[in-house]
Amino acid sequence: MSGIADVAALAGVSKATASRALTGSGHVSQATRSRVLDAAASLGYVPSTSAVSLATGRTRNVGVVMPYVNRWFFAEVLEGIQQPLLERGLDLTLYDAKPGTEGRARIFDDFLARKRFDGLIAVGLEPEDRELQRLMQIGRPIVSVVGADEGSSVVSIDDDYAARRATEHLIALGHTDIVFLGGGVGEHWAQVDRRRLTGYEAAMAEAGLASTTRHVRSEVSIPGGYDAAVDLLGDSRTRPSALVAVCDEVAIGAIIASRRLGVPVPGALSVVGIDDHEYAEMFSLTTLQQLPRQQGAAAVELLLAHLDEPHRPPTSVQMQARLIVRSSTSALAQA
Repeated sequence: MSGIADVAALAGVSKATASRALTGSGHVSQATRSRVLDAAASLGYVPSTSAVSLATGRTRNVGVVMPYVNRWFFAEVLEGIQQPLLERGLDLTLYDAKPGTEGRARIFDDFLARKRFDGLIAVGLEPEDRELQRLMQIGRPIVSVVGADEGSSVVSIDDDYAARRATEHLIALGHTDIVFLGGGVGEHWAQVDRRRLTGYEAAMAEAGLASTTRHVRSEVSIPGGYDAAVDLLGDSRTRPSALVAVCDEVAIGAIIASRRLGVPVPGALSVVGIDDHEYAEMFSLTTLQQLPRQQGAAAVELLLAHLDEPHRPPTSVQMQARLIVRSSTSALAQA
């Protein structure tokens, strides 16, 4: 098995120079670096992680913490994070911090404190005060993908705009009785859900419809949207003509409920979601498209920039959602 001495000999440099070229520590000319890398490739030499860590003071590992790994948005963001890390030869340690679990408490109290990563990407986390303090105390750069962003850089979409655009689309079709469906269950409000509700309310107010705004709360999931929509749509006297759902999963649950209740979509009910979930096309759902893979990739680039510039100030990267019109919306049927 080839070692660093073999690489140095083949490249015609000292072992110290070869080490600097392979680990990225210290100055080495581009020509020398290329020669060393070519020599290492021809010999099949891969520097050990421990050797690189000793030379650079870095683990070459990025921590990713998220509340769910099996839900569409989080899985897509994770894909977006993983690819650029793989391209750079960096490792990823994933922490599945499900809310309210003993495992989440251990992650924040123990595993994150070990600092076995150079930086942390927090996806969709809205930590309690104690957890937020733990994150800020780890002494590593942090980038958030949506969720909490106090003191850290953040990548997100303009949630206010997404809900405004969804509501304006329905208003342009002649709808005035529009309900915002989803979010707000229990005492804890997700920041994303609240921002989207605010966008809906603003669009309604600008159209002179502030007095008709309605928010029907539900769990942010397909079953949650289904349950809330069954209650909402079951009474024809109070049934709205249109829904803006807090996300596509809630919208899909509402469409399933409307079908079972015999309320045709879009004939009697128009529905708009936010996400462009993998099921959106299947349900012909009009939605505001966000691109979670791109958000994940952007978070990696931002984190690496912080690692290269330790004193770089927190940065906010905000992406714009795009309206995708399918057949879950139509003009208001005339009575």
